[in-house]
Amino acid sequence: MSDTIADTRRLFSKPQNLNDAYGPPSNFLEIDVSNPETIGVGRTRYTTYEVRLKTNLPIFKLKESSVRRRYSDFEWLRAELERESKVVVPPLPGKALIRQLPFRGDDGIFDDSFIEERRQGLEQFLNKVAGHPLAQNERCLHMFLQDESVDKSYTPSKIRQA
Repeated sequence: MSDTIADTRRLFSKPQNLNDAYGPPSNFLEIDVSNPETIGVGRTRYTTYEVRLKTNLPIFKLKESSVRRRYSDFEWLRAELERESKVVVPPLPGKALIRQLPFRGDDGIFDDSFIEERRQGLEQFLNKVAGHPLAQNERCLHMFLQDESVDKSYTPSKIRQA
């Protein structure tokens, strides 16, 4: 009989203190790629995406930021990270060359379904890259995520924590 009582005793967990419940959350980094916008007409047409960042990581100077980037900016970031960091950089969603052929029955690279698919791929790419501690030290990533425009003639360097 005493075995049954021992088995049904409650496990006492450590009570959560107020600091655990209401204190600052542990480190977080959230990046959303959203609100695609197609700009221009004909051969000068391109799509930009809003890149929103929210973080409490001390290495980022802004805790919240929002910038607009186009696919070629993502390609630039990937090439810079590959050249400057020791990180294995994940691939970007493909170039979609077939979608750029004339006489298609849809809007090609400006088709809503393609833009949404690309948006998801870009968001996954950025979250993988930005979540890597070594990539977080690269100036190109900070510029891409937080500066109004990407200065492609920048001087590569490491970011030091504040």
